[in-house]
Amino acid sequence: MAPQQTSDAESSLKGFSWDNWVWDDQSRPNVVQLSDAQDEAYFYIDPVIGSTGTAGVRGNKGFADGEHYWEVEFLEPPVGASVMVGVGTQRALLNSKPFQCINLIGQDCESWGLSYKGKTFHNGVGKKYCEPFFEASTKIGLHLNMCTGTLTFFKNGVNLGVAFTGLNRTHSQLYPMISSTSSGTELRVGVRTCRYLSLQEKCFSAIRHSIRDVNSVNDLPLPNIMKDRIRYV
Repeated sequence: MAPQQTSDAESSLKGFSWDNWVWDDQSRPNVVQLSDAQDEAYFYIDPVIGSTGTAGVRGNKGFADGEHYWEVEFLEPPVGASVMVGVGTQRALLNSKPFQCINLIGQDCESWGLSYKGKTFHNGVGKKYCEPFFEASTKIGLHLNMCTGTLTFFKNGVNLGVAFTGLNRTHSQLYPMISSTSSGTELRVGVRTCRYLSLQEKCFSAIRHSIRDVNSVNDLPLPNIMKDRIRYV
């Protein structure tokens, strides 16, 4: 029997610990309902009224340091103007104006998001990032690295590449977010993991970010093994 292949996501999670945050019942408009365990979110489920614009929900835990990886599963095929996953500060929008269908996550400078149509959004600017995904059970992974300030997306375990940089310059906690314009959208958060830097790693990171040119690491009066750690922290 051939050995089972390890996905990009699994390879990236070495040294990570399980996390247990859920969707925040206090950080959602009324058109978003949560499951009892608060791991599933249902958008515009009223069969009479339907969608009235764009709504979002935030996780109940914010991240200021460390690395964080979680997966959002599409329980129904994504449809409509926009269904998104991403991150945002506490100031990020959680709903649009009435009957306004927008890409909510990334609409302003307070959030960064990916639409099921394959575009990323931040500060109102959309960019082509990946192929659209339309299938139910699609799992979109998010790897937020607050040390390097990067946000990377995965699709069904496959790394799609760094989507955003500079997120560690926000000086604010970043929260997981999801949003939708479509009635009947159902999204579930699955895997939730984290890895926090040791004191030594934090020192290496601080030194690395104080040096503009990585080649300058060679000039530091430090042992070579420490220089290598600073280069690749």
